[in-house]
Amino acid sequence: MNRFICIHGHFYQPPRESPWLEAIEIQDSAFPYHDWNERVSSECYAANAVSRIWDTEGRIVQLVNNYVNISFNFGPTVLLWMQKYATEAYEAILEADRRSVEKFSGHGSAMAQAYNHMILPLANSRDKKTQIIWGIKDFEYRFGRKPEGLWLPETAVDLETLDIMAQQEIGFAILSPSQARRVRSVGGDKWQDVSGGRIDPGMPYRVSLPSGSVMNLFFYDGSISHALAFEGLLNSGEAFAKRLLSAFPDGSSSPRLVHIATDGESYGHHHRGGDMALAHALHYIESNGLAQLTNYGGYLADHPPTHEVEIFENSSWSCAHGIERWRSDCGCNSGGHPGWNQTWRAPLRAALDWLRDAVTPAYEQLAERLLSDPRAARDDYIDIIVDRAPERISAFLSRHATRPLNSEDEITVLNLMELQRHLMLMYTSCGWFFDELSGIETVQDIKYAGRVLQLADQLFSEPLEPAFLDHLELAKSNMPEHRDGRTIYEKLVRPVMLDMKDVGAHYALSSLFQDIGERSSIYAYSATREDYRSFQVGGSKLVIGRATVTSEITRISSSLCFGVLHLGDHSIACGTGEYQGAQKYEALAKEISAAFAGADFPKTILLLGKYFGTSTYSLTSLFADERRKVLDIIMGPTLREAEAAYSSIYEHHAPLIRFLTGTGTPRPIVLSVAADLCLNAKLRRVLQGDGLDSQVVRPLLEEARLAGAILDEAALGMLLKINIERLARQALEQCEDLSCMERLNKAAKLVRTLPFEINLWQIQNICYKILHTKWADFKKKAGLGDKKAQEWIRNCTEVSENFKLQVPQAE
Repeated sequence: MNRFICIHGHFYQPPRESPWLEAIEIQDSAFPYHDWNERVSSECYAANAVSRIWDTEGRIVQLVNNYVNISFNFGPTVLLWMQKYATEAYEAILEADRRSVEKFSGHGSAMAQAYNHMILPLANSRDKKTQIIWGIKDFEYRFGRKPEGLWLPETAVDLETLDIMAQQEIGFAILSPSQARRVRSVGGDKWQDVSGGRIDPGMPYRVSLPSGSVMNLFFYDGSISHALAFEGLLNSGEAFAKRLLSAFPDGSSSPRLVHIATDGESYGHHHRGGDMALAHALHYIESNGLAQLTNYGGYLADHPPTHEVEIFENSSWSCAHGIERWRSDCGCNSGGHPGWNQTWRAPLRAALDWLRDAVTPAYEQLAERLLSDPRAARDDYIDIIVDRAPERISAFLSRHATRPLNSEDEITVLNLMELQRHLMLMYTSCGWFFDELSGIETVQDIKYAGRVLQLADQLFSEPLEPAFLDHLELAKSNMPEHRDGRTIYEKLVRPVMLDMKDVGAHYALSSLFQDIGERSSIYAYSATREDYRSFQVGGSKLVIGRATVTSEITRISSSLCFGVLHLGDHSIACGTGEYQGAQKYEALAKEISAAFAGADFPKTILLLGKYFGTSTYSLTSLFADERRKVLDIIMGPTLREAEAAYSSIYEHHAPLIRFLTGTGTPRPIVLSVAADLCLNAKLRRVLQGDGLDSQVVRPLLEEARLAGAILDEAALGMLLKINIERLARQALEQCEDLSCMERLNKAAKLVRTLPFEINLWQIQNICYKILHTKWADFKKKAGLGDKKAQEWIRNCTEVSENFKLQVPQAE
């Protein structure tokens, strides 16, 4: 067959981690998920690893890993997050590449990506090289092989970038059809103008590079790619397949590749159910023998380029003006604020370029004292970024150090490497893509710059922040309250910059509400308890202690002492400071504890100020996730009291509330709130319990309907989902216990009666596994007259019907 189809997904999210915590703090806008990485991963990355093939009756007949059958790349910073927080999806992606190697004659479908989505034509040569090397080495660490191709962020390209890729043994890249200038046959003389996206996308091309090397290029089908991303092509898997097939010319017998490239998030995040449309399209094409699925490496091996191409340098797939979207007010934006401008883009880039160029000589001067080749060390630092195991750090230092290093020198080297990492991260492309300087993506890049400044201040003698802010001030916000880059830095960046005292304060405050143990992990830090003393007077509490706080990233360590006073509720005062020896520590402990023991709380607070000066903290100083947990603890009694009071009001006046609702009479707000609070609380308790039974839940739902109560559908659905997932796992792991399947069956019946949806994705995955690992054995036993097995089969059949799964057919 000479008809080949390749679908490429560029899966990427900008890094969202705090530069100080190396973790994403809670993002309420992503509810019911913890943060946007988690949400996008659930809706797209995990969904494509276990997508669905449905029968004509709307039942799942097969779960498929879409990544096996497509070409794809994942941003390295996304994979770093997934490795820790979305492990199943991460492993499925790696497994898909291994399977694709077998399917496509030794050519894996995964491609590398330039590390943190920097616009490479706007980078200097040194940064281009590091970005490409980091992307390749990250790929090799995860996928266990060398990448054949590399994805260029925003497909932004220039010849120097392609040359560096060729030097690193990359074989191909993917570009937009609008990036091709002209083509000719290999060895031919006559060039054909193909500008304006007129290049034939059905074959690979070769571009000659300044060094004398060549790079293979694929130009995706722009029309189909656009239709998929913006025209609803993913509304139907069959329509998607037919649109791909329509790109083959009638009657042609020559080999031809139809291929598209879009953001991978189209398949489930941007378009709900897009993963299933992709699965159905691939299944439709392959099962009907309409074309052969392939990937770029496989196709290139069998069909080397017969034509060469010249490209438009400094071009991309998402800016009609080349790469101006990332350095000027070119007119490209998200379109949501017609009165705004993006004149801030140029001074923002100029400020970051100034910082990079100011730091580099100081970095090299200091690094040359400790490292044999500072530039090679930076390129090699990716070995530590992917895995910070102590033995890997030791091996890195051994390879690059000019001599055996003491612990202070090791800390200096790691600080220098972290400075370089954040110099990379501050150029993440999303910082310029959108409309406003104070947008979350742009502020994230400025935070990375803030971390560079903090590290530079620790390493070098000359302060850089004042001059940097002078440059940043030239970037003007569209929002009067934010004014300019300097104001945004002071309002949104400086308050979240952390030092060791801040981490110590978090440790001390947290200790009031949980057992901290001898050693505690605090995101990218650890704290070792040296001393801890607790005092109680009535409902008030005082703790005084010492701890050693250590960065797990740079190994820098600080010995701190602290005191925390909790007067109840959210009234907390905390102080931290450097430990200055046993004598001073015992003096502060004695004086502060004496004032507290006498219930002289004002004096206790004054003494905290005396000993710790300006390094005082409150509940707001806790990192966001821990602060949320602590507030839940603090508010627990208050919320229970309020719930009891409103429940009493509701129960006493329920008949009146129902009458008002039934007659369409507006209810007083206090009665509406009472009904909402009471009935949601009742439903929460039932949906979290062991006995999920529609006979119990249905009367509560009817009561809520009659009272006109507004159900918290998102929260109730999440609670029920978690509970049913638990029951499904029990049914899988304890399959011989019939009661587990019976409880799951009751829950499945309940789901069909609810007035709101719950996310069945993981539940269906578990039940599918039950059907395809346990069904056959129970079916055989049932056929032999085993009553227990017959009951299991009956319950499992009903579960399958309610969760829309096809039971295995007899062979």
